[in-house]
Amino acid sequence: MGAGWAGIACAVEAVRRGARVTLFEAGRQAGGRARAVDGPGMVLDNGQHILIGAYTATLELMRGVGADPDALLLRQPLSLRFADGGGIALPRGPAMAALLAGMLRARGWTWRDKAALLRTAAGWRLRGFRCDGHLTVAALCRGLPPRVREELIDPLCVSALNTPSEQAGAEVFLRVLRDALFSVPGGSDLLLPRADLGALLPEPALRWLRAHRCELRLGCRVQTLQSTPDGWMVDGEAFERVVIACPPGEAARLADAAAPAWSRQARQLRFEPIATVYAQAAQGLPRPMLALRSGGDETPAQFVFDRGRLGGPSGLLAFVASAWHGEREQLESGVVRQAREQLGLALQPLSTIVEKRATFACTPGLVRPPLDLAPKLLACGDYIDGPYPATLEGAVLSGLDAARKATQPF
Repeated sequence: MGAGWAGIACAVEAVRRGARVTLFEAGRQAGGRARAVDGPGMVLDNGQHILIGAYTATLELMRGVGADPDALLLRQPLSLRFADGGGIALPRGPAMAALLAGMLRARGWTWRDKAALLRTAAGWRLRGFRCDGHLTVAALCRGLPPRVREELIDPLCVSALNTPSEQAGAEVFLRVLRDALFSVPGGSDLLLPRADLGALLPEPALRWLRAHRCELRLGCRVQTLQSTPDGWMVDGEAFERVVIACPPGEAARLADAAAPAWSRQARQLRFEPIATVYAQAAQGLPRPMLALRSGGDETPAQFVFDRGRLGGPSGLLAFVASAWHGEREQLESGVVRQAREQLGLALQPLSTIVEKRATFACTPGLVRPPLDLAPKLLACGDYIDGPYPATLEGAVLSGLDAARKATQPF
């Protein structure tokens, strides 16, 4: 139940394993919190999602349903450059060599800054990218110079975990760094969507599922879930096994009677929003993506994307403010100020989209709900217990895990 990225991954994998699948989705459109939406005279995304080269499961799933990552995603080495030339960018090449070269070439950094980061990164690697599970990212990086924290650690943390470094869990942050840098060649590369999010996975996956005789029920919100001796009744209809692939609140509602302890755990999760301000400028950016100097209400956005360089209309920019809790008008005025002061651009805001529960707050010591709820009843989603924060890869991996378990003999 649910056709977000986790539910889609689960349905595709279950069909591949020979199961007869019925996919319920409350909305008329698949994709969940990573989908295309109608904007003012154009199709927009409900948020800017960056994939990275280490998202091997997501990339494989895309290929499997007929979506070509090479055509749909712009691959570039990790870059956290600011418009004034500051920040860090990694060249292509082996992970450690690229990281070393990026640190040495970081503009505006002193040798003390570079040496401190190199020393700290070497220590993380020697310890296997592990740390005390109760540390925050800010505490983990307290010994680093302010410029390194502001231009590298804080942007990486908020982009990967959507949680400010003062609150984010260091253990998960280090795991993301480890897998991005050392899991596969090019794992830290940024993969920027050159099409709307629907074209990346939801739309081709639905076509694939239809072609493989999966029953799709879009616009159908499940109301009741009841246990039977042979399986489960979904709104009075019998199914042998059920996977709940809904957001935590909806999943908890459905599971209240069957798994009350699981539902309580799901309801205890806290969430962080992501806001995207789409705006028109007379010209685009020098690169498809730039970091922004952010902090507080006056400078709310951490990144800006040039949608004109990524297949969209010329001059269309998307400003992303992760973990934004302020008012919409305050956000838009702050973005206009950032564009003027940091980019030298005058903006006309077009549309602001706020996903209020975009991700769970990835805090130290967080205990997430498990995959299993009850016999023949499973759950999947980016919030389910797993190694990663709330990312597209985390959602896909959870969906694949649920499908594999659901299709095993009981």
